[in-house]
Amino acid sequence: MKSPISGPDVVHDIVGIGFGPSNLALSIAVEEHNAGLAADRRIDALFLERQPRFGWHRGMLIDDATMQVSFLKDLVTLRNPTSDYSFLCFLRERGRLIDFLNQKTLFPLRMEFHEYFEWAAARVAHLVAYDSEVVAVDPVRGEDGRVAYFDVVRRDPERPGATVTHRARNISVAMGLEPHVPPGLELAERIWHNSELIPRAGQLADTGAPVRRAIVLGAGQSAAETVDYLHRTFPDAEVCSVFAKYGYTPADDSPFANRIFDPEAVDVYFSSPSEVKQSLLDYHRSTNYSVVDMELIESLYATTYREKVAGRERLRFLNVSRVRGVTPADGGGGLEVAVEFLPTGERQVLPADVLVLATGYRPRDLTALLGDAAKLCLKDDGDAIRVGRDHRVETAPEVTAGIYLQGGTEHTHGLSSTLLSTVAVRAEEIHRSVLGDRLTAV
Repeated sequence: MKSPISGPDVVHDIVGIGFGPSNLALSIAVEEHNAGLAADRRIDALFLERQPRFGWHRGMLIDDATMQVSFLKDLVTLRNPTSDYSFLCFLRERGRLIDFLNQKTLFPLRMEFHEYFEWAAARVAHLVAYDSEVVAVDPVRGEDGRVAYFDVVRRDPERPGATVTHRARNISVAMGLEPHVPPGLELAERIWHNSELIPRAGQLADTGAPVRRAIVLGAGQSAAETVDYLHRTFPDAEVCSVFAKYGYTPADDSPFANRIFDPEAVDVYFSSPSEVKQSLLDYHRSTNYSVVDMELIESLYATTYREKVAGRERLRFLNVSRVRGVTPADGGGGLEVAVEFLPTGERQVLPADVLVLATGYRPRDLTALLGDAAKLCLKDDGDAIRVGRDHRVETAPEVTAGIYLQGGTEHTHGLSSTLLSTVAVRAEEIHRSVLGDRLTAV
């Protein structure tokens, strides 16, 4: 049975798929644009989120972990410094503005920034449908063959098995990234991705079963934070960090290198030849990928040295090594983890109670979501989706409806495409593009 269109003859100017920070920033840009305007001049927007409420990396909201971007790179400030959706306005409303300023830092606690996101999301809740998993995006062809709309189909949480369809002139896809699990490994009761760290560690602690050894695979910031968290959470456990490097690589957060995340850097990157794009990615990977804040590196080293002095080494670093296999332990719920020392090929099998994969994330497959709409998207010579500077996918000539990507555009827009650094600016660019297209259509 065809699912019902939501409301009689409702056509949204934009439907957002996913409601993380990127589409949250866009919803605020729309809300601020609509303020005080007559109904016929407003942008009609709807955002769909499969989670029951707003959530952003909840599994890694470690109590003392801080953001790696300035609070000024919040949802709005780089777009509109006077917005009352800013992090500073949030602090003022919470009564913590002066206290925060007295810390003399640009980097809030991660859990506080999540609280800020929740605060902002609550203020635009009338634009969002939670518990709404999108299952299809269908092109709507007119009699002339043109595609002026997309039908976005979502599950109906109130009627199991039923769906609801929303018609849109444009869609903004911001589904985020999905956890990367290395080949040969599978998630299980005792094998987690670090995105589930806090709840899974809590469940393990609640069982009362002893945790004798935890192994963490990975060499980036999340891996180092996971090692530190497990070391503190299970005070009797040995925590082993396994990675192919000789040691953790410090993140390059120097002022000149950080300019790769400036809005102007997106312009430079977008207009560069493909070989220049690749060289920029290679040169500046150390600003974001598989790197760790120096303060955390020094803290972990100090911990392992103190343990050597005390004669009880719980924190171990198995460098230049890889996990080569994992099997269930005989007679229990533990694991046997085979670790190879790469220079010699020597292997050791470590009994472990848990293996945490801090192995990063990868872009989600848009083809499965977009279905027939994906066939209308143009590809470059490398089979990647072609995207305009305004984040709009380049489509077949008969398509006038817009597909905007928030994320998954590193090949066209650079390193900041999956980060918070430019969410406010990107929201403005998409908002202007949608508004311009709407005015042209009128």
